[in-house]
Amino acid sequence: MGLPLLLPLLLLLLAFLQAGRSTKCSSKLGYEMNQPEQLSAPEGGSVQIPFSFCHPWDLPSVLSVSISWIWKKFHGEFIYNTTPPFIHKDFENRLSLNWKNGWSNGSLQISNLRREDKSLYFCRVHVTTRNHGRQEWQSIPGTDLTIIPAPKKTTQGPTTAAPTDGLRVSGDKRSSGSWPLRTEAVVAVALFSAVLKIAILGVTAYLLLKRSKEPT
Repeated sequence: MGLPLLLPLLLLLLAFLQAGRSTKCSSKLGYEMNQPEQLSAPEGGSVQIPFSFCHPWDLPSVLSVSISWIWKKFHGEFIYNTTPPFIHKDFENRLSLNWKNGWSNGSLQISNLRREDKSLYFCRVHVTTRNHGRQEWQSIPGTDLTIIPAPKKTTQGPTTAAPTDGLRVSGDKRSSGSWPLRTEAVVAVALFSAVLKIAILGVTAYLLLKRSKEPT
């Protein structure tokens, strides 16, 4: 097969490949940026926010494309940019963009989600064309991301015995308005009291007897 026959086939193949990679809008709108309106993910987990865009230019007339992400509001802070490379300090080591130049869709992944990540997220595309200069557009409603709080860990505190009447116990320490005596102590006190009384009576009887024997 000669070169004159190969050239039309190569041109046809190139046109087919470009058609497969076309970023032209199928609708009547010249520019589109599509994102899900709402997403939710658990605290500590990760989430992917998908996006897709289109424009009215053929790929050969597009010189460069870059992607940016904004949060909180339509004209909010930039948290990610492909050109020049930028990641917001609150998202360091937590953002990754699944997109390559020439693609019309991709996704932004946020890892190690925090409660503070609950917000609106907007994808913006910047296109530099050969004949129309630099153009940019973004999603109007954005994606409302909800963070599901992680379940709280319950810890059981130390238990204390219920206080008894006149006696409160906490560990090895005890306090009481009136400390109750044990049975052995009561018996010992009673026995000592009886012996003391007998001794007193004995001394008294001895003195009386001695006095009665003395001559008058």
